[in-house]
Amino acid sequence: MKNTYESPLTSRYASKEMQELFSPDKKFKTWRRLWIALAETEMELGLDITQEQIDELKSFKDDINYDVAKAREKEVRHDVMSHVYAYGVQCPKASGIIHLGATSCFVGDNTDLIIMYEALELVRKRLAKVILTLSKFADEYKSLPTLGFTHYQPAQPTTVGKRATLWIQDFLLDLEALNDFLQRKRLRGAKGTTGTQASFLELFDGDFEKVKNLDKTVANKMGYEDVFAITGQTYSRKIDSQVVNILAGIAQSATKFSNDIRLLQHLKEIEEPFEKNQIGSSAMAYKRNPMRSERIASLSRYVIADMINPAMTVSGQWFERTLDDSANKRISVPEAFLAIDAVLNLCSNVSDGLVVYPKVIEQRLMKELPFMATENIMMDSVKRGGNRQELHERIRVHSLEAARMVKVEGKENDLIDRIANDSEFGITKDEILQVLKPELYVGCAPMQVVEFLENEVKMALDGIEMIDDAEITV
Repeated sequence: MKNTYESPLTSRYASKEMQELFSPDKKFKTWRRLWIALAETEMELGLDITQEQIDELKSFKDDINYDVAKAREKEVRHDVMSHVYAYGVQCPKASGIIHLGATSCFVGDNTDLIIMYEALELVRKRLAKVILTLSKFADEYKSLPTLGFTHYQPAQPTTVGKRATLWIQDFLLDLEALNDFLQRKRLRGAKGTTGTQASFLELFDGDFEKVKNLDKTVANKMGYEDVFAITGQTYSRKIDSQVVNILAGIAQSATKFSNDIRLLQHLKEIEEPFEKNQIGSSAMAYKRNPMRSERIASLSRYVIADMINPAMTVSGQWFERTLDDSANKRISVPEAFLAIDAVLNLCSNVSDGLVVYPKVIEQRLMKELPFMATENIMMDSVKRGGNRQELHERIRVHSLEAARMVKVEGKENDLIDRIANDSEFGITKDEILQVLKPELYVGCAPMQVVEFLENEVKMALDGIEMIDDAEITV
């Protein structure tokens, strides 16, 4: 066992794919790709850089001499210059043109943006998978009546599938926000020390067109179409805040979903997956705790709370840049991604294995349905010649007494028998039971599910690649 702290996000929760995106190796290899793009573009724009130097840089782009960089950083206390030095050790012919005209944020900020964009693409794939899985569940149970709740009190019936569309709609709103952000993705580009591009203007002898060309071409070589038109030393830290807000939005939706599953499991209507050898409680062997849904809520709470970090960072920046963003940003942004990655993986796992108990659902609904059916019963009795106002009063009295029997004496709801035995209604118990069909009280729910899945979900998921690995580690 290790004797130093280890983040549970990496040891227990986040996927290998997300961990790799925020790994040191990914960061430093991206730095080298950026240095190559910069040097290559500077050469193309006429600076005294040779193809031989570019080829030398390319030959070592993925072969990073970390030991040299680490030793150098102990001396100079600067991570970027340590890696410039280490790269130069491997590429002696090109050592003089590495990082030419750039500031540390050229590699640091562009890399941060690239990693965030790639991480958001992974989040999109996982989010789409959750939506698809829940959509299959909603379609399967679109017509199964269930007791609806408002204020967690019995309300008009809905269907199991219709309730699932409420979860899906929240996740669709998150997908929409994510898509909107990714449509505007840009790099910082080559902006110089305070964003004025002064060093590059000097390199190109005052040729502003070449400076602009350099800025955009470097981004193009990295696979991006555009750059921010304006930056200080860094890209605006508001971008980090917007990104984490998107992740926190997903966390909010996931919490709502997991809370509903936890409540339904308490009611014994729907349960999350429970493996054959899984232990629910160390003391109570019979228990089936909704531990995956609870973990969703727990990790989501962390992401929601994490929103405040980038918000405080962007609001606390001074002028062109202060360094109080750095230490916080190294923790808050990656961990938000690692946590939401785990949350979405859990959501996929839970939604793919939900266990539904129709008999329990029907039993609970039928205990409440007599109260909800009284208006229909009253209307039928009026058609038979009854007085609406008098019948309303009699139903009120019968309902209160039936409710008292249930709540105070713990007996079954006998409202139907009371009405059937009341000659003023002129209706038999069999006739009342014909009115007590749950499917008569779910309104348009089944049709809403069909149209929602066909018109909203199908369009939103069109063309999105998904990841089918909802296995959880613990």
